Amino acid sequence: MKFDYDAQYFNPEHVLECGQVFRFNRYGAGYTVLSADKACYIHTDGNKTVVECADGDGDYFYDYFDLARDYSEIVKRAKAHNIPLLTRSAEIFKGLRLLNQNREEMLYSFIISQNNNIPRIKLIISRICGGLGEKREFMGREYYTFPTTEKLAAAGVEFFKAAGCGYRDAYLAETSARVLSEGLSHLYDLPAQELKKKLLTYKGVGAKVADCVALFGFGKRDSFPVDTWIEKIYREDFKGELCDRDKINEYFTRLFGEDSGYIQQYLFYGKRQNL
Repeated sequence: MKFDYDAQYFNPEHVLECGQVFRFNRYGAGYTVLSADKACYIHTDGNKTVVECADGDGDYFYDYFDLARDYSEIVKRAKAHNIPLLTRSAEIFKGLRLLNQNREEMLYSFIISQNNNIPRIKLIISRICGGLGEKREFMGREYYTFPTTEKLAAAGVEFFKAAGCGYRDAYLAETSARVLSEGLSHLYDLPAQELKKKLLTYKGVGAKVADCVALFGFGKRDSFPVDTWIEKIYREDFKGELCDRDKINEYFTRLFGEDSGYIQQYLFYGKRQNL
């Protein structure tokens, strides 16, 4: 099936290249995007961004790309802060949308992401999917689903080591075993700060990873992940003097409130694009 959306507020490159997702590849004039056990193809055609997916997956990807939300209002609120970097980024990258991603996939993916670069993260996840996921076909091309927690928990440390996970191998083995035992449903309705505290109890989850999982997996838009880029922004664009990342996180979440996650992505992506 196929549906489209105003490209001004749905730009595939802005959405996918801003660091919130890892299972995508350039293909033709657009991108193939994988989530959980599903696949879609997105590209821009004139003033519309087009999403193509299997029959029955339309609602999933409509929600995945957060298309029920009016981002024109979010952009207005971001620009109203009158912060130069934020104003420029929200205007130029107004096609950036926060994705509603699979919770378990986000937990494991961001454990892999720590102290890592995006090409290597994507390669490791691809190896894990190839080794434990199911082979599927979409638009004539093969892909592998993201493995179930059952498959991950049964894989063992050596599998993750062979996939190139490095020291994260034990984190993935232990966390997947815990998720298999407990599930994640007890975390779904927690407020952002309480969710973060719970996520920090999982092996391999630090503050930045917890905020990323909360923001991109659990839809907690009042989360604000802090990494080296955000520290740089804090010092250069906000003239901040705090050194503790937890305190920097508190500063930004107090400043931006319910829009924290959106604004974090505008700032992060804008700085990386040298605005």
